[in-house]
Amino acid sequence: MKVTILGSGTSMGVPVLGCSCAVCRSSDPKNKRLRVSVLVETQAKKILIDTSPDLRQQALRAGVSCVDAILFTHAHADHAHGVDDTRLFNVNNRFQTIPTFASPDTAELLLARFGYCFGLSSYPGAPKLSMTAVSGKFEAVGVPVEAIPLPHGQGGMVYGFRFGAFAYLTDCNDVPPAAVERLRGLDVLVLDCLRKEPHPTHLHLARSLELAREIGARRTLLTHLSHDIDASEAAGLPAGIELAWDGMQFEAAESAAGERAGGVSKSASLLN
Repeated sequence: MKVTILGSGTSMGVPVLGCSCAVCRSSDPKNKRLRVSVLVETQAKKILIDTSPDLRQQALRAGVSCVDAILFTHAHADHAHGVDDTRLFNVNNRFQTIPTFASPDTAELLLARFGYCFGLSSYPGAPKLSMTAVSGKFEAVGVPVEAIPLPHGQGGMVYGFRFGAFAYLTDCNDVPPAAVERLRGLDVLVLDCLRKEPHPTHLHLARSLELAREIGARRTLLTHLSHDIDASEAAGLPAGIELAWDGMQFEAAESAAGERAGGVSKSASLLN
């Protein structure tokens, strides 16, 4: 599978509005960070994780004209409030409804907040999405996915997602032991890392490095980066650990040796 980092920045993005720090003034393109989102391309399907407020800009830059499905990690604004821009995906895909997947709590919040995107509007230009609440192992347009619950401090629970030998874990302040066991055998792990100092709802650099070693992916990329972390510092990271950057692409196996056995979980379609 091929994965594209569409955005690698924190909720304020980088540069931060009104900030004159060295990272915000940097000319290094790897210090220009849109709000986090990724595109997974596997089995001839394109699966978007989160609809960042920067989705339109990200899609234009990456040449993404449509997607086959959308997964939501959680309902926070920097991960969901670009959902209106999915209507162009509908247009470019002959107005087919795009299936979306989220935890039951996230699904409920998104349906309440953006009901017009999920069939509650007669306006022909509204996005056309369906919502399915999922847990554990499920399939998104035929692609096997595993949802991994993670704590987000006072932000509640979020989902990380595993596709074969790739996993995406953002907006968490820990990865519990049970989740670590579900992440064995990865080629690539994308892991939350907000800043250098501890934070109540996100991982910080020292803890991210500890978890990267514990999970043991062949390659770990740190994302959801604030202006506290300069792209130039990547050279000082341990072997196998890197800073993600906008536009970054990599490949991972569609299946991993030692993946946990088990069937696909049942899911409930909430609204078309």
